[in-house]
Amino acid sequence: MVDVPEGDTIFRAAAQLRAALVGKRLVELEVRRDPRGRRGPEPGTAITAVDSAGKHLLVHFADGHVLHTHMQMTGAWHVYRPAERWRRPGHSARVVVRVDDGTTAVCFAAPIVELRRERDGRDRPTRASRMLERIGPDLCESGVDLEAVVARLALLEPGTELAAALLDQRVAAGIGNVFKSEICWAERIFPFTTIAELDEPTRRRIYETARHQLTSNVTTARRTTYGTGLAVYRRTGRRCPRCGTTIVSRRDRAARSTYWCPRCQSDGKMAGVREVHHSDD
Repeated sequence: MVDVPEGDTIFRAAAQLRAALVGKRLVELEVRRDPRGRRGPEPGTAITAVDSAGKHLLVHFADGHVLHTHMQMTGAWHVYRPAERWRRPGHSARVVVRVDDGTTAVCFAAPIVELRRERDGRDRPTRASRMLERIGPDLCESGVDLEAVVARLALLEPGTELAAALLDQRVAAGIGNVFKSEICWAERIFPFTTIAELDEPTRRRIYETARHQLTSNVTTARRTTYGTGLAVYRRTGRRCPRCGTTIVSRRDRAARSTYWCPRCQSDGKMAGVREVHHSDD
């Protein structure tokens, strides 16, 4: 199963890049299909930091440049030793970073890649920079302020469904499609419950569970939320590990699927509504 890049994946990728690149000097930086086509840091420039924020990853250079990538559903960063063969085809590489000890870092298939000056107020805001400015607290970070998260949740329209609210990176960064379903299952909440139906203690508990699930997965490549794997995600037609009821799923207009147990996470308003069963995506 492909590890869909969510907050835990990007946090782990940032840690790997940090260990491989920070303190090293740039030999070559290749940014492919950069719409602004700006020149980047010169060879010999030191890499000073690597940070993550939700699905955003930023590489900082000593001359003030910052490389900003957003993974969405397809992107991935790899680190290679000298002469090591790439594990993805070269044509899908969006960024190639080579440093002075022979290490190469490659960003594959990221939908958003931009190179900009970190402290240049003359730059017009880009889509990626605007996304980053609006992002909520990162649930992968230690000491995240859950009160701020709950306050941001309260700013959404009351009719917003919980599944959509969990994916809203303006509320909290890091939750993606996998954790969305797993969090709702862990809390025994119907994913399409509106946030107006949730009291404040329940809202806080949901994000406490989200933080626990994300931080529990930042050091391992095998994502686990229940037992040795996942409880409901991509398990349509299988048995709920808690009660044995058949797991169901539904796609939204963006073709993202939500998975849940109709018994553990029942909702009276869904009685008689036909759920869509389909091949797992």
